[in-house]
Amino acid sequence: MMYVKYLFLSVLYLCLVAFQINAQTEDRDEYATLTTNPGDAEKEIEIEFRKGIEHYYPLMAIWVEDMSGNFIHSLYVAQSIAKGEFEYGQSEGGKWKRGEKEIPSALPYWAHQRGVMTIDSSYMPTKKNPLPDAYTGATPTQSFILKTSVDKEVSSQFRILFEINQSWDWNKFWHNAKYPGNKEYMKSAQPALVYEATIDLESDKEKYEMKPVGHSHPYGATGELFEDLSTLTTALEIAESITVRVHEP
Repeated sequence: MMYVKYLFLSVLYLCLVAFQINAQTEDRDEYATLTTNPGDAEKEIEIEFRKGIEHYYPLMAIWVEDMSGNFIHSLYVAQSIAKGEFEYGQSEGGKWKRGEKEIPSALPYWAHQRGVMTIDSSYMPTKKNPLPDAYTGATPTQSFILKTSVDKEVSSQFRILFEINQSWDWNKFWHNAKYPGNKEYMKSAQPALVYEATIDLESDKEKYEMKPVGHSHPYGATGELFEDLSTLTTALEIAESITVRVHEP
């Protein structure tokens, strides 16, 4: 009798685990659609972001560079970063409310590559100097497909960069006592991860897998890209895959 009971509980447990895994898989299969920089049919692309098991509302920026690493233009930037205004930007009377806020540690590689400095020597967009609406959108809470285009002036060979950062994803190396007293680092934990794909419109290739090439400065002090990813753990699982698809004109 005890054996039958144990067997029943074991089967029930396995069914619950299978249901949970299936639910997570189905959830990751649901895609939102974003559209930015419309109107350039000569270089239309789609970027498919499939979220990973460590995806919890990360901030993102996607942009185009030439083959020498020079910034050309953004493709998508999370609206809160692009506008310098967050839903929970300011605390007043013990309650959070929408307000202006800069987070240099969020997406520092994109910000420094963009190279637009404000009067307070910051590279982050502000409410007074926001990114144009054509390149922004709400932060997706799920997997998504970005439909966008690269400007006509860009040559047939270029790079697409994707920076992603999730707050408070501590690990053994990036712990909360690593930079004592540094408030910007405390907003980030594991630094932003940067992915890259090199696109060649003269080739027959239509699909490109983006690969991680480094991480940003841990508290956004510089625009340096650090190639050693050995200290990153869950940050590498925010995205399961990022794919660029090129559409024929």
